[in-house]
Amino acid sequence: MDAALLLSLLEANCSLALAEELLLDGWGEPPDPEGPYSYCNTTLDQIGTCWPQSAPGALVERPCPEYFNGIKYNTTRNAYRECLENGTWASRINYSHCEPILDDKQRKYDLHYRIALIINYLGHCVSVVALVAAFLLFLVLRSIRCLRNVIHWNLITTFILRNITWFLLQLIDHEVHEGNEVWCRCVTTIFNYFVVTNFFWMFVEGCYLHTAIVMTYSTEHLRKWLFLFIGWCEGP
Repeated sequence: MDAALLLSLLEANCSLALAEELLLDGWGEPPDPEGPYSYCNTTLDQIGTCWPQSAPGALVERPCPEYFNGIKYNTTRNAYRECLENGTWASRINYSHCEPILDDKQRKYDLHYRIALIINYLGHCVSVVALVAAFLLFLVLRSIRCLRNVIHWNLITTFILRNITWFLLQLIDHEVHEGNEVWCRCVTTIFNYFVVTNFFWMFVEGCYLHTAIVMTYSTEHLRKWLFLFIGWCEGP
């Protein structure tokens, strides 16, 4: 069946259903579209909610859909849509009050997810605080700035930067992620860079220990610039 024909049939069915509902509720007849003013026509949105013919400037409410994408919703709540002054419907429909009716299994899943999310955030917060404290100690105590501690310092720095960019990613709205904005891609790229450099500084730690202990090579002959290059430049 042609899509346009199917849509017209659905909207016609929507109009009949609304007319019956109005009569049962005692609302009387809907506004006359041939009157002195323009009205928003009866329409069917993408979710399947019927919006009745309404006067300009009216905020129309309709019960939330009973089912959507296989999920049952609470029909005692309402969705809202504004009829604009020019007699057209607003493109944005407020379904924020529509809540899904969850079974016990789904409720437990959502609860466990929220608990895991809170633990994740708390863990990152505690980690950042401890890492910043260690970073400041290395910054203040100049007497301990040997090559080994410089490597530790850089490793701590990568952990801090990775955690900070992780928090920034969590603040980005899901719709922005879906929109693939340029600045969002830049933040994601920076986060991935710090993740990679974090692993490379772990590799540098291993190289230093292997050279100093296994190969019994004097660490005085090791060059700091070489480790800095491996840690910060080899990652990308």
